[in-house]
Amino acid sequence: MDKRRTVIFGGSFDPIHNGHVALARRVLDCGLADEVWFMVSPQNPHKQGTALTDENRRLRMVQLAIQGEAAFRACDFEFALPRPSYTVNTLAALEESYPDREFLLLIGADNWEKFGSWYKGEEILRRYGVIVYPRGNEVVPHLPQGVVWLPAELYDISSTAVRRAVAEGQGISGSVAPAVEHYIYENGLYK
Repeated sequence: MDKRRTVIFGGSFDPIHNGHVALARRVLDCGLADEVWFMVSPQNPHKQGTALTDENRRLRMVQLAIQGEAAFRACDFEFALPRPSYTVNTLAALEESYPDREFLLLIGADNWEKFGSWYKGEEILRRYGVIVYPRGNEVVPHLPQGVVWLPAELYDISSTAVRRAVAEGQGISGSVAPAVEHYIYENGLYK
């Protein structure tokens, strides 16, 4: 039986924005995976000390952003794992829990540049596929076997900019899904 190719798109998603969703769609459009799981990270080891919105609220925003997308899944798998959440441990635990799937990792070119400092990064490269998407004006870097460059347009949206816009009383429609926008305002987030 062929395993389902499942891309893990990890992030704080504080909040998830339209660029995140567009990237996930691009992965599917390029035939790189059968499904994309948005892995909400309760604590990114590279962002320790950064205040994050409650993980369940961030998970709910992901659920709202991807509703109706059959190949997408909002994933809270890391919520039950030790913190900080190291990607290699998450992938190994996923592999054990879901033996019917082949897991791949989706990361930005900014993270790829720092990949050498990731905890057990070599093991990730040896055991799992990695898909790298552009985050700036990078040219396609030389990538080792098992690592694929995702040709995708750049999205001029960031979670930081969305939070700042809300805090400053500016509109965010067009940056996030309408249901996410409603949830942010309804719950007084980022004020």
